[in-house]
Amino acid sequence: MNNEEKFQLITRNLQEIISESELKELLNKKQNPSVYWGTMPTGSPHISYYFPLLKLGDFLKAGLKVKVLIADLHAALDGVPWEVLEKRERYYTELIKEMLKSIDVPLAKLEFVKGSTFQLKPKYFEDVLKMSMIVSTRDTTKAASEVVKMTENPKLGNLIYPIMQALDEVYLETDIQFGGLDQRKIFVFAREFLPKIGHAPRVELMNPMIAGLVGEKMSSSVEGSKIDMLDDEKTIDKKINKANCIEGDPNNGLMGFLKLVIFVLKEDKKQKLTISRPGKFGGNISYSSYEQLEKNFIEKKLHPMDLKAALAKELNLLLKPIRENEKLKKFHKDAYLN
Repeated sequence: MNNEEKFQLITRNLQEIISESELKELLNKKQNPSVYWGTMPTGSPHISYYFPLLKLGDFLKAGLKVKVLIADLHAALDGVPWEVLEKRERYYTELIKEMLKSIDVPLAKLEFVKGSTFQLKPKYFEDVLKMSMIVSTRDTTKAASEVVKMTENPKLGNLIYPIMQALDEVYLETDIQFGGLDQRKIFVFAREFLPKIGHAPRVELMNPMIAGLVGEKMSSSVEGSKIDMLDDEKTIDKKINKANCIEGDPNNGLMGFLKLVIFVLKEDKKQKLTISRPGKFGGNISYSSYEQLEKNFIEKKLHPMDLKAALAKELNLLLKPIRENEKLKKFHKDAYLN
């Protein structure tokens, strides 16, 4: 795979890159650049996590070294009680590994890192203090505003959060940070302030946010917007049937998930998505690309109910081995009992 092919695979389906020229230069300079994706163990993960995990698979195929950060201390700064951090971290780690297995991403090539294993070391804390001496509360409030649950009078921990995320790029020894578009302000914050304490800025990759079943984005904090990884078949069918999906309008969470997850899986396996329909409604129809499906949907040749039934079927197949995993169920119960 040449560098242009690597670039195309790395940036497939991304929303924004800061910056494309820096990424291309990095690929020319280093044979195996390193990237990290971080997640903090807060609410119970939902199906939209599949998109960044698919991207980790793309990064591995492109020859990148990939690290997954389970940011336990960040979760504490965002309000997770200290006494459940370890249980949440354990559930997230095991769940993410099972999700990666379900989409054929090789675990042997990934490195999992728990945030508190390096974020409590003296050198790291020294840099936290150095950065806190040059950034303002306005800088950190702005950076954290779309990621941390903040009030008009935020806790100090909320403001430390972006400082630590910026430093994670350095102490994980990575060239690239990858995250959702909601992380953009923190990424820009890192690029602005890391050089001021002697560290090089990193390349920042951002994936689009998958819309919720209802509301703007799929989120653990928005009731009815998400499908949990351990939801049973009936619950998934019910949630999909209630999801926002106006005939002819592709701007909804169901179409987003089809585009960014289901069709990526199908295309990589050279498979088609088949939608079952009664003969009086045109009979079964197969799609080899999301673009074909979207065109038919916009033209109202594909009804929302048929789309929903097909997605529910695909989701239930994908989640079956995960929701049948007894160890995960136990870990989930321990992590979210209260």
